[in-house]
Amino acid sequence: MIFDIHSHTWAFPNHFGDDFRRQAQRRAKAGVELDLTVRYEDYRAAAPDEVRTVVFGGKARLSGLWVDDHYVANYVERHGDDVVGFLSVDPTQPRWTDEMREGFEMMGLCGIKLLPMYAGFFPHDQLLDPLWKFASEHRLPVLLHTGTTFIAQAPLECTLPRHLDIVATRFPDVKIVLAHLGHPYEGECVAVIRKHDNVYADISALHYRPFQFYHSLMLVQEYGVWDKLLFGTDYPFTTVNATLDGLRGLNEMLVGTALPLLDFEEIERMITRDSFELLGIS
Repeated sequence: MIFDIHSHTWAFPNHFGDDFRRQAQRRAKAGVELDLTVRYEDYRAAAPDEVRTVVFGGKARLSGLWVDDHYVANYVERHGDDVVGFLSVDPTQPRWTDEMREGFEMMGLCGIKLLPMYAGFFPHDQLLDPLWKFASEHRLPVLLHTGTTFIAQAPLECTLPRHLDIVATRFPDVKIVLAHLGHPYEGECVAVIRKHDNVYADISALHYRPFQFYHSLMLVQEYGVWDKLLFGTDYPFTTVNATLDGLRGLNEMLVGTALPLLDFEEIERMITRDSFELLGIS
């Protein structure tokens, strides 16, 4: 069984503002129209048979992304027990605590997705104390985008993994996942996940920069934190099969060099790690 801890659902382009779409298109492949349409049948067609998936939308008014939690809940309901949903909040907006409670209590969403950089807030700001307390009380895992972006108005300072050190110290019962291994701040990410028992990282959307991915995983290996990595894709930006191929092919780059190999057995353990059980996802 593979557990994909990081996939998206949204209606493209409806859930995105014009500015977000323009900036995304500017960073897309030259001459190729950007299409971020999500189809579950396409996701399953590019994955092994036994896959369980976490799916979320996202809320970030600053950057022009807004997916209502009802949309996520409906997506989960349509696609059965192999898909579970996370709610999302933008704490810079009114009623965010109400939305958090409704997503969990009324829609059955079983985790929280945050976009600190895209929404323009710091995860350790006391403004978010109600969220961390709610997550602790109800044992909800919290997955945050950490790392780079193409959106000009999204402040990089808000995305640094170091900020989760403060959160994890104050709320040690909350399971926290740093998305994308904090790319390109992997060193900070590794330092934080090594320090805190309750903090993990996913490897979503990293395989298409293979040499940098190799260096990132070698850092993981040298610090001895393979057990803190979770499998994720970032669909629709990539697929399960493409991510698997990318992971399993990393050592092939090293043929004919003196560079050290990544531990293939650790890679396989990470691919099949039961992140649902680890994070308390029912």
